[in-house]
Amino acid sequence: MKIGNNTNVPHNIEMTWPNKINIGENCSLENSIFFKHCGSWSKGYSIHIGDNTFIGKGCEFNISQKITIGKDCLIASGCKFIDHDHGMELSALMRIQKTINDEISIGNNVWIGVNVIVLKGVTIGNGAVIAAGAVVTKSIPENEIWGGTPARKIGQRT
Repeated sequence: MKIGNNTNVPHNIEMTWPNKINIGENCSLENSIFFKHCGSWSKGYSIHIGDNTFIGKGCEFNISQKITIGKDCLIASGCKFIDHDHGMELSALMRIQKTINDEISIGNNVWIGVNVIVLKGVTIGNGAVIAAGAVVTKSIPENEIWGGTPARKIGQRT
C-alpha cells in the first residue's frame, strides 16, 4: 500500500491486496473502509485515490480492474464502487458465468453524497455532484448534478 504524506489512514480499514492501493497526499479516510481487489495478484495499482480527497466511514471499493479518483474529492459515508458484474445468459447458471469488467474514473473536485453506488464503466467528470442514495450506471459530464435510481441529471453547477 502506498500512502502519501500527511494522509490519515485509520487502523481499522480492511483490504485484500494492499499492494493494489495508492492513496495520495493530504487525504483523510474514516473508519471501516473496505478496499477489495477481486483479481489475482499483479503489479501496479487498481485503486488510486488522488491528493486532498476525503473518504467517509463504511465505503467499499470492490474492484477487479481499476478505479481512479481525482484530487480534491469528497466521498461521503457508505458509498460503494463496483467495477464488474456477472453475465445473465439463460444458457448457464449465473454463479458460473464470466464477469463483465470495466474501469471507474472519477474526476477532480467531485462530491459524492452518502450511500451512492457507482457501477462499472462509469466516468464522473470534474466538478460533478452526485446526490445521496443515487445509483450511477452511466457516465456524468463535468459540473452536472445527478441523483436518483438510476441516476439522471437534476441540475447544473454555475
